[in-house]
Amino acid sequence: MTTTASKPTTSDDRRDAFTRLTPFGWNGGIAFILIALTLSFFLAGYFVIYWRNADMDFMIVYTVLAMNDGKPQLFVDHPAYFTILSVKAWFQAMHSLGLLDAWKLSSIPPAVNVPAFDAAMTSAIRAGRIVAWLTGIAFVAVYAGLIRHVVRDWRVALLTTFAFAFSGGIAVEIRILRSEMIAGSFFAFAMLLLVIAAKRATASRPLLVGAAAALCVLGMENKVQIILLIAALPVLMLPMGSADSASAPVWRNSASAWLWSVGMFIAAAVALALALPLIRDGFDPAATAAATLKPVLLGKFGIYQAALLAWIAAGMIAFAAWWRVSAAETIASMFAMIAGASIGLLALNIDYNIGNVVAVINPVEKMLVFADTPATSAVDHGALLASLKLLFDGVVSVLKRYSFVLYTSPRPTVFLVWLIIPGIVYAWRRGERQLALQATLLLLVAIGIDALGVRRGLKTEYFIFTDPLMILAGALLLDKFNNLRFAKWAYPIGVALIVAHVALSQAEAVKHVLKKSGPEYICDWNQYYEPELPLPWCDLPPKKP
Repeated sequence: MTTTASKPTTSDDRRDAFTRLTPFGWNGGIAFILIALTLSFFLAGYFVIYWRNADMDFMIVYTVLAMNDGKPQLFVDHPAYFTILSVKAWFQAMHSLGLLDAWKLSSIPPAVNVPAFDAAMTSAIRAGRIVAWLTGIAFVAVYAGLIRHVVRDWRVALLTTFAFAFSGGIAVEIRILRSEMIAGSFFAFAMLLLVIAAKRATASRPLLVGAAAALCVLGMENKVQIILLIAALPVLMLPMGSADSASAPVWRNSASAWLWSVGMFIAAAVALALALPLIRDGFDPAATAAATLKPVLLGKFGIYQAALLAWIAAGMIAFAAWWRVSAAETIASMFAMIAGASIGLLALNIDYNIGNVVAVINPVEKMLVFADTPATSAVDHGALLASLKLLFDGVVSVLKRYSFVLYTSPRPTVFLVWLIIPGIVYAWRRGERQLALQATLLLLVAIGIDALGVRRGLKTEYFIFTDPLMILAGALLLDKFNNLRFAKWAYPIGVALIVAHVALSQAEAVKHVLKKSGPEYICDWNQYYEPELPLPWCDLPPKKP
C-alpha cells in the first residue's frame, strides 16, 4: 500500500499509463479523491437554496423533525430507515452542542414568518446535507479498502475507487438526502466481500458470507429495491471462483469442520429466533392491509421470499460443486448467511416501526405500490406478454442510454461500457473465457436492473444500484490485461475517461446551482408528506400564525 514517491522515473514509468494516472500513490490518491468530493459538495451542494432538492430532502428532514418531537417515523416509503436515523442522531447531537436550533418540528417558525422560516429550514436542510457528505466520504473509503482485496494492482484499485466516487450515484447523492446511497453502497460492499470470499479460500470464509448477508438486509432496510440485485448474486458469484477457491484445510478436516458447522448452526438458530417476531409482524394481515400491499404470487405473502432463499441455497451448492468447496463449509456458510440476515433484520428494532418491517419483509409488493400503471396492470393481471414487452422496451431504452449518442445521459459509467464490451470480446478471443463470463454477467445484470428502473424514469439517483456492477466488470478486465497500460493509446483514453467522469458527474450538481425555477412543484406533494409543515409558497395546508 505504499506509494512510488521516491522511485526514480524510468522510461517504463513514462510509458506506463497506470503510473501516470496515479501520481500521488495509494494514500495520496485516496486523499485526493476525498478532497475533490468535499470541494464538489461545498461548491455545488451545501449552499444551494434549501428547497432546490426538496425530493427527498424535505421528506427526510420533516420526518426527523417530527421524530425529535416524539412522533413516530412518518416516511416509510423506501423505507429510508438508516438515512432517517442518521439524520435524527445528527440533529440531536448538533442541538446538544448548541449548533442547531431547528432540530424538531416545534422549533420551526410558522410559515407566515417567511424570513424566520427560511432561516430555520436552511439550517436544518444544510445539517442534513452534511450527513449525506459524511456518509458518502465514509463509503468511498470503505469501498477503497475492499477493492484493494479484489484486484492485484493498487493502481487499478485506485482508479476503480475514483470511478465509484465520481459515479452518477455517489457524485449526486453526496449532496442531497436520498435513500439509495446507503442501500446501493451496502450492496456494493456485500458484492465485493463475496468476490473476495469466492476468489480465495480462508478459514473464516463463512463469516464473510454472513457479513455480506447482513449488509444486503441492512441495505434493504434503506431501499427495498436492492432485492433485485440480491437475487442476482448467486449467478454473479458462480464464475468468480479460482484455483484458490477450494476449501481451506480446516474445512477439509471432517471432525473439526463439522464441529464448526454445528457452532454456526447454533448461531443461526439463535439469531433467527430473535428475528422471528419481526418476520411474523411483516406478514401480519392487518399490517400488510394497512400498507395497501397485495401479494404478488398465488394470492399469498411469503412465496417468492421462500423461493429466493432456495435460489440462494442452490447457488451456494452450485458454487461448492464447481470450485471444490467442502460440504461442511458450504453448510456452515448457509448457516452464516441465515445468521447474518437475521442480525441485519434485528436492526429494525433500533427504532421499531411496523411500516418499515412490512416493507422489508415484502419488498416486491412495496415496490409495486409505486410502480407505474402499465407495470402494475401487467403484474395484477398476470399478463406475461405485457410484462415481457415492458421489459423489452426497458432494455431498448437502457441500450440507447448506454450509447450516449441515441439518448444522452448524465452518467459517467456509460463510457466504461464502451470499453467493457470490447474488453469482453478481447478476453474471449484471448482464451480468458471465465473473465469474459464474469464481466458479461455483471453487465447483463446492470442492463436488466436498469431496464426495470426505466419504469421510474431511471433517475440519476438510481445509478448507485448498477454503477458498481459496471465498475467491477471494468476493474476485473483492467486488472487481468494490465499489460495494455503500455499501449500508446492507454494514457489518452485514461485521461479522457477521467475528464468525462468528472464532467458528467458534476453536471447535475452545476445544473441545480444555475437553475432559476422556483419551488412551486413541491406543492404537489407537500400535503401528503409534510401535513404539519405548511410552506410559505403553498396554499395548502393552511398556514398557522
